[in-house]
Amino acid sequence: MIADVGAQLGLAYAFVEREVALSKRYWAWEIVWLVYGIVTSLSVAYIGLAAPTIAGGSSDPAVVSRLVLYLLVGTITWRFLGLIFEQMAETIAWERWEGTIEYTFMAPVPRVTHLLGMCGATLVRALGFSVAILAAVAFFVPVDLSHANPLAAIVLLVVGAVAFVGLAIASAVFPLLWTEKGLQMAYIVQAVVLLVSGVYYPTTILPGWMQILSFISPATYVIRGMRDALLDGADLAAVWPNLWPALLVGAISIPLGMRVFLWAERHAKRTGRLKRSG
Repeated sequence: MIADVGAQLGLAYAFVEREVALSKRYWAWEIVWLVYGIVTSLSVAYIGLAAPTIAGGSSDPAVVSRLVLYLLVGTITWRFLGLIFEQMAETIAWERWEGTIEYTFMAPVPRVTHLLGMCGATLVRALGFSVAILAAVAFFVPVDLSHANPLAAIVLLVVGAVAFVGLAIASAVFPLLWTEKGLQMAYIVQAVVLLVSGVYYPTTILPGWMQILSFISPATYVIRGMRDALLDGADLAAVWPNLWPALLVGAISIPLGMRVFLWAERHAKRTGRLKRSG
């Protein structure tokens, strides 16, 4: 039993190595997305710094600092979660462009092992990007984390990553079934999740029907909990009201995402969609 688990982990790690190799091949795109993430985060931070001037309101340094940190926590947390979401769909699209998707699905590897390996590589990439973005932003903009609770923030990120894995696997179905427009459809879903999850504002300002959507987005709870942990120093007990909904979404979405992906794979094989690359 232990040997079998070890063998499956080895197979899963092989997919991590493959994703690393693909990143090296498309290294210029990695730089593009890293620069894009840094510039976007800095732009949001400067909006926060300029808000008092734009609105003609209070310029209290403490208020401005809290506003900037509020925006940055949402931006960088979303960047971490968004990379998990989009990378899975992009991996399927890359395999179509490379012409290797048929060979991957023909390999004698359990699909669960395959998907877990892809998720592992995605988590490593998302974490690396997020750390680099945070370091770059802190170099240009003063960030006050003196009241932060690092343990609660780390636990929230881990839970958020797990919760988004199921959604990421489900999003990979789009490029699997629709060659030309699948990746774009996945991006649309990601944009909707961004809109309703309170990345830049409290979800309470959304229209009622959008607030309903925010309840089922794990990003809503992760971002809200991250703000409590990093702005106000909330501990694990205090962020628990945001932890358990994210855990619940993950417990539901991962097996559901796996089942949806397996169904889509069988359908794609039966209808001959895998042999199309573009």
